[in-house]
Amino acid sequence: MTATDGGANDGGAGAGSGDGRTGPGGDTVAAVVRQWRAVHPDLDTGPMEIIGRINRCAALLQQAEDAPLRRAGLSRAEFDLLGALRRTGHELTPGDLARETFSSGAAVTKRLKQLTERGLVERRGDTRDRRVAHVRLTDAGRDLVDGILPEQLAYESAVLSGVDEPRQGELAALLGGLLGQLEGRVDALRA
Repeated sequence: MTATDGGANDGGAGAGSGDGRTGPGGDTVAAVVRQWRAVHPDLDTGPMEIIGRINRCAALLQQAEDAPLRRAGLSRAEFDLLGALRRTGHELTPGDLARETFSSGAAVTKRLKQLTERGLVERRGDTRDRRVAHVRLTDAGRDLVDGILPEQLAYESAVLSGVDEPRQGELAALLGGLLGQLEGRVDALRA
């Protein structure tokens, strides 16, 4: 196992016990990298320093559960579905929503059922193909997204407040480059 194996609780095997402890001179991933270098000094642990930190950040952000969304009774995944409908401005099929949110079809179906029951989205059947559904936001869904988005962005800004704006721009560009590269090779990476 490596620091990049990831886990919802620790962001990587051996990346601390999930209790926030860090080794001397850095974060939990730095401690893991030092340990691996001691065990395998012949291996390049550089990728672990990036991927381990991305995994650890993602795990910590998921644990925080996005306070504004939680107060509204939404999960991040549900908000992502509502957001996809809001930002595209038109109806989407469940398949479209799965692609937009990087979710499985089964997960989208489950979330749509819950959001429909809450009156936030509506489904209508396709007139040409009964197997196809079209999903749109209700007025209540649109109002909820528009009401939460400013608060969610303020929350995310607070999360990033320890990083100055020019560095945030650099980080966004670097992560954007990595994401674009990974999205272009997603099938190859699964092999």
